Amino acid sequence: MKKDKIILGIESSCDETAVAIIKNDELVANVISSQIEVHQKYGGVMPEIASRLHLENIAVVLDEALKKANVKLEDISAIAFTRGPGLIGALHVGLQAAKTLALIYNIPLIPVHHLAGHIYANEFIENLTFPCLAVVVSGGNTELVYMKEHLSFEIIGETKDDAIGESFDKVARVLGLPYPGGVAIDKLAKEGEHTYKLPIPLHDDSLNLSYSGLKTAVINLVHKEEQLHHEINIKNMAKSFQDVAIKEIIDRVKKASERYMIKEVVLAGGVSANSYLRSEITNLFKDNDQIKVIIPPIWCTTDNAAMIAKVGSYLYDKGVFADLSIGVDPSWKIEDYASF
Repeated sequence: MKKDKIILGIESSCDETAVAIIKNDELVANVISSQIEVHQKYGGVMPEIASRLHLENIAVVLDEALKKANVKLEDISAIAFTRGPGLIGALHVGLQAAKTLALIYNIPLIPVHHLAGHIYANEFIENLTFPCLAVVVSGGNTELVYMKEHLSFEIIGETKDDAIGESFDKVARVLGLPYPGGVAIDKLAKEGEHTYKLPIPLHDDSLNLSYSGLKTAVINLVHKEEQLHHEINIKNMAKSFQDVAIKEIIDRVKKASERYMIKEVVLAGGVSANSYLRSEITNLFKDNDQIKVIIPPIWCTTDNAAMIAKVGSYLYDKGVFADLSIGVDPSWKIEDYASF
């Protein structure tokens, strides 16, 4: 009788403590403990607090996932954990939990790249088609990743400074909007008009992006208007900023699709939940019957362990394991997967 392939995934790279279980390629448990309400008080994620909350939550989340999946730790085929990128203290909590279980139950470890997880979250919609262009947009990363096959990652464009999600959060903060900023800006932009003139971030023919100048321009404009005792129309500013920020991505995706023979474009990362980005990326290829667009379900745009277990399942089949000397890597580049 063939033994079940059961992959347990652990995600703790930022402010969600998550454990998921995939049994024979079926997601049977996906438990997430979010810290967002705690970090909202500070206008952003506080790394030390995040680490402490992961410590408090990891055992509870693990226990709930096992109960939902109706499996025992002795049944687990491998433990997939987020090795990086992320907050070093938060990553360590997930790593130590994975190592402890691996040592006690003699279970192999599988290191997973956080962004690879976000890309493969699209497989909860349908399997990836290659060659593929992954548009990775989040609070800490903005990259265009070319994939010629499974687990093959080539960064063909990336931000030269701030990530798009970080810029959304900082612009939201100066406008007095709550964290996470992307959600608030996306909502208000639907009610606003593009009335503020903002600079186009990067004037070149590359596939790279830049958000520092755009973010600074908004902050300086808001401060200038405040000094002049002029009231900022927050809805219009949200619309103006979001239009320019998203257009930067759409322009680069259009260039990439013309330069690379791709069959599919997938969105990945927290900012892939942005409704304007979703509609613009869909509209870009609506008349192109050669390129398919896949957009992840909203539940997969935030950090979760289901996506980690999904990548872990592929790596398990390839026999990619790590020993107990493995450490986290907060700056791990997705391209370095091949040399792991």
